[in-house]
Amino acid sequence: MTANLPPQYDPKATETKWQKYWEDNQTFKADPEAGGEPYCVVIPPPNVTGSLHMGHAFEETLIDVLVRYHRMTGRNTLWLPGTDHASIAVQTILEKQLKAQGKTRHDLGREKFLERAWEWKAESGNTITNQLRSLGVSVDWSRERFTMDEGLSAAVLEAFVRLYDEGLIYRGNYLVNWCPASQSAVSDLEVDQQEVEGHLWHFRYPLTDGSGYLEVATTRPETMLGDTGVAVNPEDDRYKHLIGKTVTLPIVDREIPIFADELVDATFGTGCVKVTPAHDPNDFEMGKRHNLPFINIMNKDGTLNENAGEFQGQDRFVARKNVVKRLEIDGVLVKIEDYKHTVPYSERGKVPVEPLLSTQWFVKIEPLSGRALEALDQNNSPVFVPERWTKVYRDWLVKLKDWCISRQLWWGHQIPAWYAVSETHGEITDTTPFVVAKTEAEAREKATAKFGEDVQLARDPDVLDTWFSSGLWPFSTLGWPDETKDLDFYYPTTTLVTGFDIIFFWVARMTMMAGHFTGKMPFETVYIHGLVLDENGHKMSKSKNNGIDPLLLIGKYGTDALRYTLVKEVIGAGQNIRMEYDRKTDESKSVETSRNFTNKLWNAARFVMMNLEGQTPQQLGKPLTQVRSEDFSPQGERTEVLTTNQVRSEDFSPQGERTEVLTTNLTTNLSDRWILSRYYQVVQQSRTCLENYGLGEAAKGLYEFIWGDFCDWYIELVKSRLQQDAEPNSKKVAQQTFAFVLEGILKLLHPFMPHITEEIWHTLTQTGEDECLALQAYPEPEPSLINPELEQQFELLFGTIRTIRNLRADSDIKPSVKVTVILQSDNEKERQILLDGGVYIQDLAKVENLTVTASLDAEPTLDKGGSIAGVVGTVQVLIPLAGVVDLVALRGKLEKKLAKVEAEIKHTAARLTNQKFVDKATPDVVQGARDALAESEKQAEILRDRLKLF
Repeated sequence: MTANLPPQYDPKATETKWQKYWEDNQTFKADPEAGGEPYCVVIPPPNVTGSLHMGHAFEETLIDVLVRYHRMTGRNTLWLPGTDHASIAVQTILEKQLKAQGKTRHDLGREKFLERAWEWKAESGNTITNQLRSLGVSVDWSRERFTMDEGLSAAVLEAFVRLYDEGLIYRGNYLVNWCPASQSAVSDLEVDQQEVEGHLWHFRYPLTDGSGYLEVATTRPETMLGDTGVAVNPEDDRYKHLIGKTVTLPIVDREIPIFADELVDATFGTGCVKVTPAHDPNDFEMGKRHNLPFINIMNKDGTLNENAGEFQGQDRFVARKNVVKRLEIDGVLVKIEDYKHTVPYSERGKVPVEPLLSTQWFVKIEPLSGRALEALDQNNSPVFVPERWTKVYRDWLVKLKDWCISRQLWWGHQIPAWYAVSETHGEITDTTPFVVAKTEAEAREKATAKFGEDVQLARDPDVLDTWFSSGLWPFSTLGWPDETKDLDFYYPTTTLVTGFDIIFFWVARMTMMAGHFTGKMPFETVYIHGLVLDENGHKMSKSKNNGIDPLLLIGKYGTDALRYTLVKEVIGAGQNIRMEYDRKTDESKSVETSRNFTNKLWNAARFVMMNLEGQTPQQLGKPLTQVRSEDFSPQGERTEVLTTNQVRSEDFSPQGERTEVLTTNLTTNLSDRWILSRYYQVVQQSRTCLENYGLGEAAKGLYEFIWGDFCDWYIELVKSRLQQDAEPNSKKVAQQTFAFVLEGILKLLHPFMPHITEEIWHTLTQTGEDECLALQAYPEPEPSLINPELEQQFELLFGTIRTIRNLRADSDIKPSVKVTVILQSDNEKERQILLDGGVYIQDLAKVENLTVTASLDAEPTLDKGGSIAGVVGTVQVLIPLAGVVDLVALRGKLEKKLAKVEAEIKHTAARLTNQKFVDKATPDVVQGARDALAESEKQAEILRDRLKLF
């Protein structure tokens, strides 16, 4: 029975089938004991609260292409999945739920709140991983990790305690990004810089000696209540004489010094800068350098505290208005300017971040960043692709400041510090002594030794920044701090695939942590990808509401179509891609094109299998290609040659020795050799591109080869050899080549389109469920079979065929009518190519009589009536039209078409010269008219050219 595919490709059924098969059979389960060369990738862990967005789909597809490719090249592959616990996001969800019930987390207490958090994780936390499954990612699900699972929690404790014991973690009072909405410190990555239309307020600070005043400007006038100095540039001649004097702060009536600091930009504003060390990062540094007081005027909920005097209790933005009003009343407000500037917003709290002086836990960066810098400068480790990101990464390592790692939340890794509250009247204060330990029992033992048996302990209520556990991700997920087989074999990991926006935050933290704890960089290569932009070329964001749902596109077009679109659009590693999308219809032309490609492949595979007579590629054998050029007749037909391929059993001597026999036509012909040359060219190209992170280039090359060379040309070239009455040996070779190249195509395309290729491969090879395409070997190039000269010859043949087809269409020659064609070339080599490929030209261009000549002078058919001519390269192509078409009728038809088009041109041109139309119509309508005019003029030009031929 002949195996074949259903008439229609059903992506949903196929993709679901193979996703289940791969997971049920643990196809991608890694085995460190199997040996070989490792290839390991740890997934950039998505938030457990997340849903699949286009950025996820893009990133995971890129990773999957690399992982599937390297698995097929024979490397021992592990792609490790997992999720991040997302402290702020989960806590926000739960607190919203509680708020709807009229409660707060404090009403529940920490223990009950965490129970509810774990319940939420069990019920809703698998959404993102299930959605990742729908992408067909080839991860090892048996190794799935969660940043708060038992093993990773132990790794976090180990890392914290070690760093603390080594003096690299400390507790101190420093400026942090504070979110008043969530009432927690937030990392730089959790801050969204938004451009806003604001104001610049100018006001005067009178000199204390009454000799004048200094004018300052600020975008946050309420912070002047905490000013403790005014800074000027030491080289600014306008203010040199004032350095060392003081001004009196309005409203507060506090005397503050004027000092010089190089940080001040003399060209900005008045060149005088008000300094609020407790509420601005630059002011904080100046305050430390010049020993200024640090006066905090703000509560953690964004209201002003007792240091704000009459404004105490007011929200910061209410206080802003009232402070300005008071300054105006006091006569020190100079002016208010409109001012566009950037304001940091908390991504979670959706409110402006407040730089706030707060007691927090910090990691000392310098020794950690130093090791990462050393690895980069001495060993170029890790390697960045594209290379331009190396400098960005290096600059960030140099500029890094101590890292605030504590967050005022309950969901997360609770800081393993216990305070001896019995020493500070039962409360945790900035001065309460503490011990750091992995367990409470160990902490009590340490505290008892220091403070006696009656010591009362309270654990630090804060949790660690999620980036702390994420920084350990490449090695903690493999078992660290234990010495596991996975850690020994797969670490350091091979490639990290991530976006450029977190080089500074995640990549740098991983390299610092890994360098310190393992002595190695955590990955060999960092492949930085770009962004998926919307249909207008804009970055997708929740605030703009311009996201494109990948699951919707998967449902409409299939996973493989979306995957292929995302990869094929990448032009150069690290470049952004734009997703075509119609929001009215939820359709994407680019994904539809890839869906059409899957249908093209499906139909081509069906045609191949219909013509294999139930035989598999293995049963047919590999086509023999080692033949001499003289084995072809001038017409490109197979001649009888001496070979030892495909011998019969009676061709062996009684002793079992092979004898040389005369066989017929079991080697490839010109078209077979051409497609095999193109195939191996693409094999070589695909390998080179994928090894060098040219994923988009590899995808495009495969698209062009499969759609163009294989489907559009080769299938057409061999159809006549597959007929019932075809010469048996030629048919056999065509079947061999068909099957061999199709199976190779499926292997080449598998990393990009895993589902459809797996389905076709199983049908083509008639392989049982004990094997799958995902574990087959990736095709190897055979340079000896790549024949650029032959490919160039076929380009001439295809160009000739295309030209004949176009001329037929221009002359309205019916498809069923065969024509006479004369090909003229002065080049003897070209004429020989046309003669050798004459059978293909006649077959594919419906040519009955083909003449290849050096001169047209002796061609009698050209004298019997009109002809139509075209050119391909230096070859002139002529089709005599006498007896083929009615020239008079054809000319009349063309003249009628031209008259109609010229009337359209006249009408449209008149509209565009009518100023009322141009002024009243929308820009889209006007542009549409211009486009229509240009198209009509182009059509008229084509019709006039055709009329000149008759």
